Amino acid sequence: MDRAPLSLSLPQRLRAAMNEARKRRDQARTLLLSTILADLKNRELELPHPPSDDETAEVLRRGIKRRREAAEQYQAAKRPDLADKELAEVKALEDFLPPAVDPAEIREAVRAAIAAGATDLGKLMAQVMPQFKGRADGKLVNQIAREELAATV
Repeated sequence: MDRAPLSLSLPQRLRAAMNEARKRRDQARTLLLSTILADLKNRELELPHPPSDDETAEVLRRGIKRRREAAEQYQAAKRPDLADKELAEVKALEDFLPPAVDPAEIREAVRAAIAAGATDLGKLMAQVMPQFKGRADGKLVNQIAREELAATV
């Protein structure tokens, strides 16, 4: 695995990893990283400044989400070979993201928000999601929120 120093910004680490993949003639990884860097360049054109690590992480998450959705469609179409390829790309991209938040920490925040008076899912999600933006999958937060709301009824 090509690991760029963590002192570099996330966009710099992505570029360094792509250059390393090119040197090793790893076509699949080079294509994956160049696609993400192209998405990042498009995002950069929308912004009035170079993308921050958080904005870059958001681009990575969108790429991960697209690949997960594609893997689900390939599974439904009975193409496990293509689904496995997409899931391998997801894993490669996840390596660039900060570690995910522990579900117990999310559950604790959800319980605190319920105790503070959030009684419906919309209000609860509005209170909890900003705490975990960029660090937790929205689906997981939503699932935990639903479970905790059901337990309070």
